[in-house]
Amino acid sequence: MALKRMDNIGIVVEDLDATIEFFRELGLELEGRATIKGEWAGRVTGLGDQHVEIAMMRMPDGHGRLELSRFLKPRVVADHRNAPVNALGYLRVMFAVDDIDDTLERLRRRGAELVGEVVRYKDVYRLCYIRGPEGLLIGLAQELG
Repeated sequence: MALKRMDNIGIVVEDLDATIEFFRELGLELEGRATIKGEWAGRVTGLGDQHVEIAMMRMPDGHGRLELSRFLKPRVVADHRNAPVNALGYLRVMFAVDDIDDTLERLRRRGAELVGEVVRYKDVYRLCYIRGPEGLLIGLAQELG
């Protein structure tokens, strides 16, 4: 059996509403919200009886999603949001944008902070990392030419 697609990336957050609004500003669409709770869900995650609010954000092209989760039970036990770029494990999500300067301006109004600087990679891309809501590391790439 062959791999069909990458369905979604999951990100755990504290403020679900603010994170939804940030990703809406970036251009993702809210596909839906739900509350997941019960022992059945914990059998998938290994967390036992759990209670989680989720929001599924869809990419504008319809391919790929971000699943934003806010755990009510059990409580969050680790925080990787402030890990440096060279830390092991999940690092960042990279988005292709039409205009990196305009995107940065809009996201700064929602609290985004530039990590380093906007750089040019050959004549191919302008790239940067930002810290979004709750310190999430997000990459932005603008194709040139």
